[in-house]
Amino acid sequence: MRYFVSVFSLIVLSIVTFAQSAPFKQDSVVFLDATRNRAIPVELYLPNSLKKAKVVILSHGYGFNKGGDNRAYSYLTEALAASGYVVASIQHELPTDDLLPLTGVPQVVRRPNWERGATNIHFVLGELKKLLPQADYRHVTLIGHSNGGDMSVLFAHQYPKLITKVISLDNRRMPFPRTRRP
Repeated sequence: MRYFVSVFSLIVLSIVTFAQSAPFKQDSVVFLDATRNRAIPVELYLPNSLKKAKVVILSHGYGFNKGGDNRAYSYLTEALAASGYVVASIQHELPTDDLLPLTGVPQVVRRPNWERGATNIHFVLGELKKLLPQADYRHVTLIGHSNGGDMSVLFAHQYPKLITKVISLDNRRMPFPRTRRP
């Protein structure tokens, strides 16, 4: 019994110590874009030091508007935050949105969804600048998976001066912008 209590105490102490020294903090926020009357849920992963932390915005793949997709990439967002990045993972589709068209020419029928996503990214980036002014917004990276990759690449076309990198995980419909260097 004494052995069990000792082992249990060590486990609890280890958990408490780890929680206090975690390399990042996670928080859920909802930004309201009043011009579009649109709530934008965002999962934030913040390193312990925000000073000069580079910013990553993650856009999830299509999730049939069920919500919570912005938390599905925690293996990636947590690793980035633990490495010193500010990470904002945006929930693009809301339950009240129209479903993504699965028939027709994707570049035509999905374009409104991608436009909304690029607008979400732009709005969230502006809100982050107000919320976390000490972060490094000269080195913004966009990461997008599938439909989120299409949104991220479209954003790169629309606002090339606001980002330095785009990482696409399996987008196939929106062509990458041409750059002088890969």
